[in-house]
Amino acid sequence: MIDHARDLVSVREATDRLLTAAAKLDNASVAEPSRLPGWSRGHVLAHIARNADALVNVLQGRPMYVSATARDADIDRDAPRPLDDQLTDVRESGNRFQEAGAVPADWARTVELRNGVTDAAARVPFRRWVEVELHHVDLGIGYELEDLPAEFVEREIDFLADRFSGHADVPPTRLTDGTHAWSTGREADAPEVTVRGAAPDLLGWLAGRRDGAGLTSEGGALPSLPPL
Repeated sequence: MIDHARDLVSVREATDRLLTAAAKLDNASVAEPSRLPGWSRGHVLAHIARNADALVNVLQGRPMYVSATARDADIDRDAPRPLDDQLTDVRESGNRFQEAGAVPADWARTVELRNGVTDAAARVPFRRWVEVELHHVDLGIGYELEDLPAEFVEREIDFLADRFSGHADVPPTRLTDGTHAWSTGREADAPEVTVRGAAPDLLGWLAGRRDGAGLTSEGGALPSLPPL
């Protein structure tokens, strides 16, 4: 059972880590490229802030974004801002998300996200946690996949493995870090491929942050994953 209140605490802690780390930047470094193609660090910070407001919309029953075009335009608009403005926006939008999450509600209800995706309201705090943690890594300022909380890594691997489950272009695949195991890809009685590696490497590959060079594949080549 998802503990949304506990996840909200994890979101707050992750946001504090990001803000502490990003406060060591300066205006010039905010304008430098992030690890996401075509995005500066300012784009990443702007996206983190706008995503918080978008998830407030979700919790309050409004469309997550007015449109995909408006989402992208808001990020492009906010990306060039100086560091202090970026940090204030991330902090204040994060507080708005926490306030929305503290309102008594039916957390078992179904909510709608982007592109018609639906989920239980109780999972929204975890989705926000994912945004904060992975985009902290995307900033390229010394926070790596190996620095992520172990609970987060395990849960996000589970989430992404489930996301690719049943996908026609992904062979039946078993993933393991030597302690835990997950299944993904097309349904089958047995996996065609077993992918082994450290949990951060598995997460990086599933999330499109690493090319899988740190993983080994048995029974076939490392599967190609569709974009998230």
